[in-house]
Amino acid sequence: MSLIRLRPDPPSRSISRRTAAMLCCLLASLCFVYCLAERCGSPPAPRRPSGHLAGFLRWHALGGNELLRKWTGGEHHADSEADSSPTRLSPLGEGTKKLPQAIIVGVKKGGTRALLEFLRVHPDVRAAGAEPHFFDRDYDKGLRWYRELMPKTLEGQITMEKTPSYFVTREAPARIYAMSRDTKLIVVLGRVQDFLGLKRIITDKHFYFNQTKGFPCLKKAEGSSKPHCLGKTKGRTHPNIDPEVVRRLRDFYRPFNMKFYQMTGRVFGWDD
Repeated sequence: MSLIRLRPDPPSRSISRRTAAMLCCLLASLCFVYCLAERCGSPPAPRRPSGHLAGFLRWHALGGNELLRKWTGGEHHADSEADSSPTRLSPLGEGTKKLPQAIIVGVKKGGTRALLEFLRVHPDVRAAGAEPHFFDRDYDKGLRWYRELMPKTLEGQITMEKTPSYFVTREAPARIYAMSRDTKLIVVLGRVQDFLGLKRIITDKHFYFNQTKGFPCLKKAEGSSKPHCLGKTKGRTHPNIDPEVVRRLRDFYRPFNMKFYQMTGRVFGWDD
């Protein structure tokens, strides 16, 4: 009677089986991760603008569309329709470059830089740093060129720029109107935050009076090493004007002020 002795598998064959099993598990894991990444990386469906943004796009202050129509002569730019759409979303989700929804148009030496700098502190506002001068100097370069000067914004943020010389440029109102009928024009008068429909975040408690500069500065913000003040060129001493000169100036500008009061629906009391 012969006996058959069962021998265990050689070590090399056992190791090969384990290696094959591990490779199968690894491949299955890689396939799962790849499918999950494809699912998460797909762009979300486009969403309609939020109520806040949609409300902002309606020009409801300073006479809105009616006021701008009075200032325009019907001039239209050939690129206005083709260039009005925003650029594509960047791969890293940094936002899109859009044409400005609000423009500070004046007046010169009326505090436009201070207004822009303090508005930029608000998280819902993104603004071009330098003055673009598109509607008075570089209009022939087209709206695509103009849009590239703007910062990228996320949904719900406002794109802004400021060029005070637009206020004294005859062609500027019609050109802005041709770009968008919903663009808000800002002249430094007051309550700009309410005009833009911004939530009240920056208040008087965020400012302090800088004795050296002679005007208010923003207190040090979180993550910043110093307070935010305007540049060295800002701020100047106001001379004492002869009362008779002031009276003559008020008499001269009174009819223009009255017309402006009628256009805006507000009395600013400049003739008092």
